[in-house]
Amino acid sequence: MTAEQIKDKQKMTQQRKKTLTILLVIILLSGLIILAWYWFYGRWYETTDDAYVNGNIVQITPLIDGSVVSITADDGDLVKQGQLLVALDPNDTEIALQQAKANLANSVRKVRSLYRTVDSYQAQLNSSQATLEKAEQDYERRKKLIAKGAISHEELTHSRATLQEAQANFNSILQQLQSNKVLIDNTKIDTHPDIVTASAQLEQAYLNWLRSDLIAPVSGYIAKRSVQVGQHVEKSKPLMAVIPLDQVWVEANFKETQLQYMRIGQPVTLKADIYSDVVYHGKIASLGAGTGSAFALLPAQNATGNWIKIVQRVPVKIQLDPKELQQHPLRIGLSMDVKVDLRNQDGAVLAQQSPATPVFSTDIYHQQLVAAKNMIKQIIAQNANTDK
Repeated sequence: MTAEQIKDKQKMTQQRKKTLTILLVIILLSGLIILAWYWFYGRWYETTDDAYVNGNIVQITPLIDGSVVSITADDGDLVKQGQLLVALDPNDTEIALQQAKANLANSVRKVRSLYRTVDSYQAQLNSSQATLEKAEQDYERRKKLIAKGAISHEELTHSRATLQEAQANFNSILQQLQSNKVLIDNTKIDTHPDIVTASAQLEQAYLNWLRSDLIAPVSGYIAKRSVQVGQHVEKSKPLMAVIPLDQVWVEANFKETQLQYMRIGQPVTLKADIYSDVVYHGKIASLGAGTGSAFALLPAQNATGNWIKIVQRVPVKIQLDPKELQQHPLRIGLSMDVKVDLRNQDGAVLAQQSPATPVFSTDIYHQQLVAAKNMIKQIIAQNANTDK
């Protein structure tokens, strides 16, 4: 090997050492950068792409059987709370309502006759009592006269028979009065059991008549309409759904190893595949009380010899900013990328108190019986014709 070749070889060796040194420095610096990033930033965040938009799917189901005569909303339509969605044929319910009105009127008249019967027996009892007292006085007077020989024994016997007849008549009327009084004791016409029963039947008939119209319990968008005009529907069978898209949230499924520092109230940033450049902001509303598999229809059975450990996932509910939702609406089922900021550890792992107000509610049913109660009062007033 010549001197020139040895020199070239040494030069190549030095070049390799220099390259290796530079590479090692780069690797070391990269490791330090990654470590610094993790220490100051990365360890305070947890991310997952196993997250989906969830929300309330309000099923529209009839409460009575009937035939559909009209449909006023279709899939994708915006509907307001209280808006008519489906109308059923009202003929049967109208007939039942009229029958309930007539039944209440007849019941009022029958109960009114009970009060009048009691009044009549009370008047008869008062008259019978006067007759009985007069017969007792006559009999006592004749008992004294018979001792003096002023009257005959026959007249005394006749007086005794009159007294016994008056007593029997009084007892008979008293028994009839008591038997009829039992039917109305401690009641007025509007509180009599027969009237209460007939009133309840009228209220039910009125409700059934109202339920011929299916109205939206909340504002939202129509989805999964399956009902058709002319179809005979059965109660409790869903016809369509109303989805209030302003009430959606995100359910993120984090691995159990990611939950150690996760707390209620921690800030969250999210991205949706449907809006690639939009960032949503929210906060953790709750951490699930169990893993997803624990609530499966067929939970996993781990008491077997060939068990393999699988990392479980726990659903975490994330509340979104309503203003951002209004600007960029989300649909139920959309995929989301979620990043949770773990630096604030002040929150609780589980909720510490129950909600003070209803989480979701509707008031469209609150006033349904007002008109029925007014109708009942009117029917009772028209047929009672008495102050009782």
